[in-house]
Amino acid sequence: MASTIPEVTDATFQSEVLESELPVLVEFTAAWCGPCKAIVPTLEGLMGKHAGRLKVIQVDTEVSRSIAERYRVMAMPTMIVFQKGQPVGQLVGAHKDKLVALAAQFAS
Repeated sequence: MASTIPEVTDATFQSEVLESELPVLVEFTAAWCGPCKAIVPTLEGLMGKHAGRLKVIQVDTEVSRSIAERYRVMAMPTMIVFQKGQPVGQLVGAHKDKLVALAAQFAS
């Protein structure tokens, strides 16, 4: 089953993430990453739970390498929360409980 999480690229990252009025939870992922696929249902649940308060998007590090390099993403999945264009929270690894807590912290 395909993910329903919107994907951003080098071309859309600025407008979709850095200029967003809402906090944005970005999952840095890759097609070959098993843990990335395993965390997708949790991310999709967070999209519904925090709709209108927190955006959830994905960046495929194989497609948009410059974004991953800019934020020094070395392992996947890496989740970074951006608020007002700045990274304000980060989680490395498919840790469901920590991810839910991270999202709740910024979805006010």
